Amino acid sequence: MTHIMQNKKRIAAAMSGGVDSSVAAKLLKDQGHKVVGIFLYFWKEKIKGKVNFENKCCSTEALMDARRVCNKIGIPLYTLNFSKIFKKQIVDNFLGEYKIGNTPNPCVRCNKLVKLGFLIKQAKKLGFDYIATGHYVKKLKVESKKLKVKYKLYRAKDKNKDQSYFLWTFNQGELKHLLFPLGNYTKPQVRKLAKKFNLPVAEKKESQEVCFIPEKSHNEFLQRHLKLKPGLILSLPSRGRGKVLGKHSGLPLYTIGQRKGIGIGGTGPYYAAKMDYKTNTLYVVDNGNDKILFSNTLIAKNVNWLSDVEPKMPLKCEAVIRYGHKSAKCAITKLLKNKYQVKFEQAQRAITPGQSAVFYSGQEVLGGGIICQN
Repeated sequence: MTHIMQNKKRIAAAMSGGVDSSVAAKLLKDQGHKVVGIFLYFWKEKIKGKVNFENKCCSTEALMDARRVCNKIGIPLYTLNFSKIFKKQIVDNFLGEYKIGNTPNPCVRCNKLVKLGFLIKQAKKLGFDYIATGHYVKKLKVESKKLKVKYKLYRAKDKNKDQSYFLWTFNQGELKHLLFPLGNYTKPQVRKLAKKFNLPVAEKKESQEVCFIPEKSHNEFLQRHLKLKPGLILSLPSRGRGKVLGKHSGLPLYTIGQRKGIGIGGTGPYYAAKMDYKTNTLYVVDNGNDKILFSNTLIAKNVNWLSDVEPKMPLKCEAVIRYGHKSAKCAITKLLKNKYQVKFEQAQRAITPGQSAVFYSGQEVLGGGIICQN
């Protein structure tokens, strides 16, 4: 295995105004590459009666920070307006998925269709060789006689910051143009470098919320944009014969395994176990380890293999069913229409339709898919 670049290249560095993208750009600049900063504008919600909310990824503060960093390290900064494609591909999809009972991961989709995928296309038109980001993930080029060039992704050195989960959607043609300078660094090391480089964002805090949602919880956003219908909360029929426990505020506001916000006073705690959209009923259980919350299998759709070649089936590997979840040993078999069954050695809790199931072989990312059934 070899590292990606040996010759000096033209690189468009995606600048968010945060410490990670800033250090990534500085490292590449110091290697002698011709680096240009790119700041992306995404969609932001206009709320009546309130001061216009700014998308966390592209706020005025973020732009000013990105500009100060670029001035400091001596590279130009340009802006691109991706608001229309972001609204269509990310926000509209987010709402549509919740409407039908799924729990989507907008960051996975954004990386593929907007933040990286669409940016690659635009940057290639402008003559850039690579797009660089501050993601914590390793990309390596494998030299092989059978395969002229093959790019692989691996978990980052910093296991607490590893973002490989969000990048399973890419193909070889896209991976060729992506750079991740922080893959071999830990977050504390990056902070230390930012101070060493005297970057103005060295102490800047991170934001973990969905960038286009003003509130910390996404429920208020869903309530503004979806027509929610209240309904009954029942215990599962096999556990108390479907006793009415209260009323819910709309099924899209709940997800499998959820405890907080169920809204049943006096008794509990209760955990969301099933959403029946035909009867508009939320079923709950009073035990967070109830077997109904666990499953040995899931079905994944829209599966992508980073190698562009489907592995030999059945495939034994590990799968991660949500960001931050511990990888679990499994066996994958192919079904019809690019759907795959993932069978776990041990039952997994709260397998949630709409989330990504990402497949690993040790540290290597093999691919992934969208959970559509468990």
